[in-house]
Amino acid sequence: MSRPKQVTIVEVAAAAGVSIATVSNVLNRGGIRSSKETIRKVELAAEQLGYRRNTMAAGLSRNKTFEIGLIVPGLTSYYGRLAEYLQLEAHHAGYHLSVFSSGGFDPTIERRNLEVLLQRRVDGLICHGLAMGKDSTRAIVNSGTPLVLINGWGWPEDIAVGAVNLGFAEACRQSTKLLVDRGCDELIYAGSKISNVIDEQRRNGFHLGLQQLSVEISHRIVEMKELDVDAFLQEVVAGPTQRTGIVAFDDHVALKLLSAANRQKIDFPNRLQMIGINNDYMAMQSYPGISSWDIPYELQAQMAIHKLLHKFGHTVEASEEREFEVPLIFIERETTRI
Repeated sequence: MSRPKQVTIVEVAAAAGVSIATVSNVLNRGGIRSSKETIRKVELAAEQLGYRRNTMAAGLSRNKTFEIGLIVPGLTSYYGRLAEYLQLEAHHAGYHLSVFSSGGFDPTIERRNLEVLLQRRVDGLICHGLAMGKDSTRAIVNSGTPLVLINGWGWPEDIAVGAVNLGFAEACRQSTKLLVDRGCDELIYAGSKISNVIDEQRRNGFHLGLQQLSVEISHRIVEMKELDVDAFLQEVVAGPTQRTGIVAFDDHVALKLLSAANRQKIDFPNRLQMIGINNDYMAMQSYPGISSWDIPYELQAQMAIHKLLHKFGHTVEASEEREFEVPLIFIERETTRI
């Protein structure tokens, strides 16, 4: 069977009643202003004829592909929602977002994904942290393709043009104060070293919060992966303190603790209080509801795309800040509400 004949821009121009140059400008985003009516006619003609742009050829001729590459550790929970918002922001800016998962901070998969995206000559990259580290990333991202990091603290300018980071440390700092204000006389941070850099930020905030308290308070850090949750909570409630406050790494960790506490009929919020992070669906629907820090996904996505567009020359940077911090929003529910 012979392949169907490929539609050309000559045929699109004839169907739309405009010049070939106008069709090329509209379909290839040439930058020359066209009226809304002209754009509508060209796009309608292209759709009716079944015209498909050869994006690779167009990108090679202009040294621009209008494609942005995104690498995240996974496509569930926070990462999936962030990818959706980044996709929308990229679309509104006239770019296509290609999304890759690194299979849970796997440096080998990260490296392969980066190399694939660079071979496709994407105009820019957005990556959530990077497990393979600074030196390995520098060896790959050396072709001038701008890289913006999501939750990447302290990366040098020769690797990343900037970072858009969530205020995890500040949220945990405020959580310690809030729990003490609610009457807690012991504080615990329940961490998760699987997400090492993120966990470090939250631990830093927890420690800073303790330092800023006006009184000394009993405190400790536990690692959820190593914890027998039921035995841990039994030990907590058997202790000398009247009310224990837990800052959980995220709402998944908080839910595990909450479920075990419910099994043991531990009283929230009089004996135990808890704050999670991410404000996931489980925090809203659990019983009792988990107080949590909500993530402004839209703002984080806007700032990440903005930093790339600035590097592309489309926008004027409003601030010289390389690392922009997105503040989280506290949502109080029954696990802290007295």
